[in-house]
Amino acid sequence: MRQSSRPPRLGAWRRRAATLCLIALCAPAVAAPPAAPAGPRAIVAQVADAIDRNFYDPQRAARLAAQLREEAGAGRYDADTDPRDLATALSRRLRPEDNHFRVEWRDPALAAAAPRGPGPRPSADAADASRRRNYGLRAVETLAGNVGYLDLRELPDLDFDDPADPARRALDAALALLAERDAVIVDLRHNGGGSPASVGYLTSAFTPRGAPIYNRFRARLDGQTRSFDEAPQRWYPQPRLDVPLYVLTSARTGSAAEALAYTLQAARRATVIGEASAGAANPGGEFPLADGYRVFVSTGSPTNPITGGNWEGRGVQPDIATGAAQALDTARLRALERIVAARQDGPAALDARWTLEALRAQAAPAAFAAADYLGEYERLRIEDDNGRLLLRDGRRPPQPLTALQRDLFCLSDDPAVRLRFERGADGRVAALETLRSDGRSSRYRR
Repeated sequence: MRQSSRPPRLGAWRRRAATLCLIALCAPAVAAPPAAPAGPRAIVAQVADAIDRNFYDPQRAARLAAQLREEAGAGRYDADTDPRDLATALSRRLRPEDNHFRVEWRDPALAAAAPRGPGPRPSADAADASRRRNYGLRAVETLAGNVGYLDLRELPDLDFDDPADPARRALDAALALLAERDAVIVDLRHNGGGSPASVGYLTSAFTPRGAPIYNRFRARLDGQTRSFDEAPQRWYPQPRLDVPLYVLTSARTGSAAEALAYTLQAARRATVIGEASAGAANPGGEFPLADGYRVFVSTGSPTNPITGGNWEGRGVQPDIATGAAQALDTARLRALERIVAARQDGPAALDARWTLEALRAQAAPAAFAAADYLGEYERLRIEDDNGRLLLRDGRRPPQPLTALQRDLFCLSDDPAVRLRFERGADGRVAALETLRSDGRSSRYRR
């Protein structure tokens, strides 16, 4: 989870946390760096201080800070005089303690213009970057068989006090485009996290209003432990409670993206498909140190009300384990199987069934003798492209075919269109019939 890109307009902890949770609102900014460069021991001491004041678990914070100070005093980091090496060494040291821990360095000339302090940073640059990334919405489309697909690359911060908030409007638009789909796939394989405000809001688009399923966070504020949950400040108005829902994950899926997958999985609302996620559960924020260094400290930790735990260190475990590259195909097959089971008759059922058969055939195409089918069929033509059949219709781009069984093919990019070859009494192909899942058909003689 990342730090907020919008300064809070309300002072309450609940408001600050729900708009971004992560945020290191728990301590004042570190004093401005001294003019002379600080040595490794001084930097390690500042890292230890930031952890001691702000890590969500005070006992672990004190223990870890003491260990760092002891290591620095023993000269463990003295050889890391290059700031890049020191940042790497400290990140490597801290990461086993919490998957969000990291130390970074940037040139002080650039760091001077960077956001200062652990609270929400100035909004202009971050908000513009999120806008240019379309608030994480990489793709929204309808796959064959009426399966909705959302490729979400980040979870944007939402301002629930602003009815025209562009990030929320973008999510609403995506959900509206998925509203008539018979199943929905949410792809988080390339999503490294973002705001818990989006986690709560998207969860509410598929679960009952007020359901007790949202992660609860323990966090530190000015040395005091407080708590908040991930339930949205505004609920999605028209949740889809029964649509089959699938969430795709990979080892890249992190933080708030893991929270979304974990919450929906724990509530038995979604099937998670893919790889175990990164295992970074604890939100926080960056704290500035001397000479361009910054340390990310986890200031909160979630507990799911259903599981009683979280995904820190182990990741969200998929319900169906598969390689990240195969996750989408697996989800499509599962979604179509659900649709076919629910719809027995009519064009929608036929469309889903034909799509399911086509996906299976693409994974294991039926054997065929290409020479049987080549040639002219009135205005259509069947050609051979290195063992793959192509359909040509005048000047239109050629369309590859997938073999379903002997004499039966479909358009590879549109399973709702099939081609059935008819054979004469002599056993040779004599005609081509095109069939569509809505019942239309045409016949072309060879």
